[in-house]
Amino acid sequence: MPSEWQIHSARTMDWQSLDALGNLRLNTNVPKPTNIPPKMALVRMKAAAVNARDMMVIAHNPIYPGDHIEDLMLCAVGAGEVEGVGEGSIWKVGDRVLVLANSWVVDKEEMLTVPEVKTKGADKYQGTLREYAVWEDNHLIRAPAHLTIEEISTLPACGATAVNALFYGPTPFKPGMTVLIQGTGGVSCFTIQLATAAGATVIATSSSDSKLENAKASPNWAEEVLRLTGEKGVDHAIDVGGAETIEQSLQAAKHGRLVSLVGFLSPSKKTDLISAIIFGGKTVRGVFNFNKEMTEAAVKIFTEHNIHPVVAKEFEWEDAKDAFKMLNQQSAVGKIVIKI
Repeated sequence: MPSEWQIHSARTMDWQSLDALGNLRLNTNVPKPTNIPPKMALVRMKAAAVNARDMMVIAHNPIYPGDHIEDLMLCAVGAGEVEGVGEGSIWKVGDRVLVLANSWVVDKEEMLTVPEVKTKGADKYQGTLREYAVWEDNHLIRAPAHLTIEEISTLPACGATAVNALFYGPTPFKPGMTVLIQGTGGVSCFTIQLATAAGATVIATSSSDSKLENAKASPNWAEEVLRLTGEKGVDHAIDVGGAETIEQSLQAAKHGRLVSLVGFLSPSKKTDLISAIIFGGKTVRGVFNFNKEMTEAAVKIFTEHNIHPVVAKEFEWEDAKDAFKMLNQQSAVGKIVIKI
């Protein structure tokens, strides 16, 4: 019988505690779907990439919205191979595909917010951490031929988030712009690769685990960024840390330029940002969701430039909990993938 990873309804509110993994279980008695509706495809899932928000879902932490149901299948992103199709489907058996992480297919204003985007693996919307799934045709994207199935599974969320941050903000992207990126996690690595491919000059606060530790030990990395840019600052600072890093991201941004907030990995704290934003003439933009166009743009850039996503480690199906333990350490360089 096929199997899938599910979460219980138990509540462990601290998503940074490994106790939350007690809510996760492997169900090995799941029937294989036999009825494929029109314009849908049965996909044999082969890999799923994990994201920080998955730990929040496992823990039922209110920082990530949604009343996550009993027996919810986890993870928003994944990749696999089409094994069957419904009437009128655009796919054929054998196609390798990646799965769109949410229901925001077209650019409609009403689909910009939760819960309208119906993100997979959260609330009442089943995710990708399972052997078989039936997906709508327009929730699937043809996979780049040069990537492994594990690499493909990393693209839909972090790749699309990076595309949204870089190319869809209020400041038009131009080659030669200076972009600041923090850390070595999934979004950070994708942003480095995509920004470089598009012609930006990238400044990263770390490029290895050891350098990441050094960055944590040095509280004034914004001053180093200013030194590197002749005291001007960067055109675009992409912040993944949240409360602990936003002040320095604003400090490191050039007058009148952009700071994009894409993560909240640090504990919440009170911070007065008003003067830095007003007197700096700076724009702060939240980047939370992404649509199919953004996901396809990430796929196109990775294909045209023959780029391979950075995969930190691949875990076997039965060892999924170990993947989340590694995620919880926040020390991985690139994406963590579970093979299905």
